[in-house]
Amino acid sequence: MAIMTKAKIFIDGEAGTTGLQIHSRLNQRDDIELVSLEVAKRKDSTERAKLINAVDVAILCLPDDAAREAVSFVTKEEVKILDASTAHRTTQGWVYGFPEMNPGQREKIASAQFVSVPGCYPTGFLACIRPLIATGLLPLHFPITINAVSGYSGGGKNLINKYETFHSEQSGASSYPYGIYGTQFGHKHVKEMHYFSGLASPPMFVPAVGDFEQGMLVQVPLPLWTLDNPLPGEVIHRAIADYYQGEKFVQVAPFQDPTLLRDGTFLDAMAMNGTNVVQIFVFANDTTQEALLVARLDNLGKGASGAAVQNLNIMLGVPETLGLEVCKPIS
Repeated sequence: MAIMTKAKIFIDGEAGTTGLQIHSRLNQRDDIELVSLEVAKRKDSTERAKLINAVDVAILCLPDDAAREAVSFVTKEEVKILDASTAHRTTQGWVYGFPEMNPGQREKIASAQFVSVPGCYPTGFLACIRPLIATGLLPLHFPITINAVSGYSGGGKNLINKYETFHSEQSGASSYPYGIYGTQFGHKHVKEMHYFSGLASPPMFVPAVGDFEQGMLVQVPLPLWTLDNPLPGEVIHRAIADYYQGEKFVQVAPFQDPTLLRDGTFLDAMAMNGTNVVQIFVFANDTTQEALLVARLDNLGKGASGAAVQNLNIMLGVPETLGLEVCKPIS
């Protein structure tokens, strides 16, 4: 019997937040071989270029400019690149790594040389809105706003240090203030949200950071009264549920089920932590003609490292769920 050759994987930027998470998810697998550079050589362009061209897949967990530099090192067509930065998400020739976004997206990822991992906020937003745009239930000119909160780990090492330093130095202090940001607009995720949603105009995006390490809620309010024929909430829910039928990593909650809320009122941001699942909730009031779409995910899971591993599995042609946590379907 022939011995299967293990795929060689290089994580360029393995010391960062996302890189560490990906390394942790891959380190115990016996179907791949993780290769790395000595610490002293991690910023050596010559050594990085050699290793990138010596592996099957290079996963980039780098600042945007460094990711672009890494791609410029590629000289072999058989080397695949999976980029977790924002550098190439809307770049021509790159495939967007959201397998559930459109029919046929998995096949594109599987055959691509260059794949970009979606951002955490765009993952939640697109999971909610893409079914309604794709099926024509919402017009392309519908004005969309996004209100979202992420755990502080989404801000990388600097923000993590600020929160952890606060908690360690401020005796008796129970929390670091919740705050919105991006108030000048033009957040780097908006271009990605606009491009892949299919909307005629960019959505208005207001992100926030909460006093918890990881977890995320992405809210998309829908003023349905602005439509000539406002949609009932159940129609919206059914369209989204049908769109993701059979998916393991996108789960649609039952319509307006209060048992899914803490104390029948609160939707917790951290329930998907440790999984690669994004859950979608539809809340609606047909009398006031309003609806709210909410995506809940782990910003370090389906929003980053988990999504990277899912894409890697597809690119390698192994089971998509390999090494990933799938929670039970909502019922």
